[in-house]
Amino acid sequence: MPITLLFGVHAHQPVGNFPEVIDDAHIRCYGMFLRVMEGYPEFRFSVHFSGWLLDILFERFPEDMERLSAMTRRGQVEWFGSGDCEPVLAAIPHRDRLTQIATLSDKIEQRFGTRPTGAWLTERVWESSVVPALVETGIRYVAVDDYHFLCAGEDGAKLDGFFSTEEDGRHLDLFPISEDARYRLPFSKADDAVAWLEDLARQGRRAAIYFDDIEKFGIWPETFEWVYEKAWLTQFVEGVLASDLIQTDSFANYHARERTRGIVYLPTTSYIEMNEWTLPAPRAAMLHALVDAEKAAGRFEQHKPFLRGGIWRNFMSRYAEANWMHKRMLGVSQRLAALPPAQRSAAMQEQLHRAQANDAYWHGLFGGLYLPHLRRAVWHNLLGLEAALASVTAPAADEACDLDCDGRLELALRDSDVLAYVRDDGDAALAEFSSLGLRHNFGDTLRAYPEAYHAKIDQAQTAHAAGDGIASAHDRVAFLQPIQAQDAAPDTRPRGMFLERLSDTDGALRPLDHYRPGAQACTWIADGDGWQLEKTYRLDVNGLSVSFRTEGSRLPAMIETELNIAMPSCDGYGGRYVLADGSVPCGFGQELELDAVQDITLQDSELNGALKLTSSLPVRLKVAPHRTVSQSEAGFEKVMQAVCIRLAWTPETGQVQRITLTPTPAS
Repeated sequence: MPITLLFGVHAHQPVGNFPEVIDDAHIRCYGMFLRVMEGYPEFRFSVHFSGWLLDILFERFPEDMERLSAMTRRGQVEWFGSGDCEPVLAAIPHRDRLTQIATLSDKIEQRFGTRPTGAWLTERVWESSVVPALVETGIRYVAVDDYHFLCAGEDGAKLDGFFSTEEDGRHLDLFPISEDARYRLPFSKADDAVAWLEDLARQGRRAAIYFDDIEKFGIWPETFEWVYEKAWLTQFVEGVLASDLIQTDSFANYHARERTRGIVYLPTTSYIEMNEWTLPAPRAAMLHALVDAEKAAGRFEQHKPFLRGGIWRNFMSRYAEANWMHKRMLGVSQRLAALPPAQRSAAMQEQLHRAQANDAYWHGLFGGLYLPHLRRAVWHNLLGLEAALASVTAPAADEACDLDCDGRLELALRDSDVLAYVRDDGDAALAEFSSLGLRHNFGDTLRAYPEAYHAKIDQAQTAHAAGDGIASAHDRVAFLQPIQAQDAAPDTRPRGMFLERLSDTDGALRPLDHYRPGAQACTWIADGDGWQLEKTYRLDVNGLSVSFRTEGSRLPAMIETELNIAMPSCDGYGGRYVLADGSVPCGFGQELELDAVQDITLQDSELNGALKLTSSLPVRLKVAPHRTVSQSEAGFEKVMQAVCIRLAWTPETGQVQRITLTPTPAS
């Protein structure tokens, strides 16, 4: 009896990705894939496109979208739904799961004439809590990894059909995606992949289930040449269609005609690589070493279900910046939900959905937390929603709360344009400094974290023998630019704004990290033997001002405050420093040192605005780019996260130094 190949592809581009990147993805992958598949009407397959990406493709590539519509009408293509802007459903409130899923299902029905009954789970993150929202929005089945089932104790030999689960009385069916298929397609030879499927049929397997990123078919390194120029996809499709042992079908047809394999309750998990990425670097290295040892001993496949790593939500524990975005997103979601229905708008809902896009909240081989433009897109939509909410309901008064659940209070300062949060953690630095008018968080940077993959920096790229296929992105070690081990040194302090260091007569700068709340609101006090420093934040018509008052007979020889400021252009052409006389000494990607400065402006064409920095007393100024080292499917790269500005002055008793930040739109 033929084996049923259930073949699905998932297409998504992060909210905020560069238009040229999306165009390139379509030209090299989405469009090419559709044109090949169009020629084989008998080859049935399933697709999932995120709603945000669909909107762009309909606008920019309508002919290919009509091609996809025609394949849908003739029954070749089955549509899978999900959240419209590709959120991790487990990480957003139930109410937002409902609107995200319904929005994409409506979009698919309006444009393709069919309403999905299957859903793609973003990054295959499974938590049973998502079941009610899926069922309530008309979803009857989802695809998750076979690894999820192995972790539940299921027999891998039986993972050739769908299973059933329930949560709070809601029933949902689950298809196990074959890890073997994910690693074979399209990386092994086409005839080898077909032969593998035929061998499964001879073993009596009922279905082979594949659902994975379409970007493997043209965007991943080496895949365009392999899949299209060397015709892997054509050879595979023709090989499948020519085989008497393989038939293709939709998940919907298979689901309708077959019976469930039985009930299963899956643990909270994602795909196996993701579970490793969620761990802090030391733990990830330990897990990786354990996996390598098990493979060397020939025990890995047997023990794999018990080598789980962490869960997706660990990214909120690992990265303070991801956690802050996430908790701020939850806050604006709650404020939107509290509005009377008549005051809510479709634009508000869309901004919330876009702020929930998964990509900027995590990091691994593919996650986008290290990419400033993806974090910026989250903040742009989050702050746009903040501004819209402020126009219809009064924002909360200045208050202190532990918004990010780290055991430290954050004090919120708000006016009609500026929103700032000061963290009471000993540093008394800004955790966020946002302009609602510019829709930008100037504090949106990322510290340098230790990552387990940094150990690969000294490795050379592995060579692969010609003719044996191509390397998966998981196995490649490549470098997009020269990188040394010291480039990946982790930060020892947060990358906030207004982080102080003090020096004595020896000139060595030491962190000032023992501030305590003062008697006045928004004031923090630090002191030592014979000195005291009072630090006060205020909002005024010029923006945000931070005052430093020094008292004592044994003052430090120097005070230095550090501001890590996120600017959209970073080291691009549009970012530059402008001095008080109008001169431009350099761009954001360069270093600069000046004495006796009181005024410098950060101009940014991408921001369509500027940030002016002034000090009441002259300072010694040092600026340098802050870069991190990360790994993507393309290789290791340095990414500029922010400009690091250090201002230093010699204090005197009774002296007040006032530093002001003023966001301004372009004139």
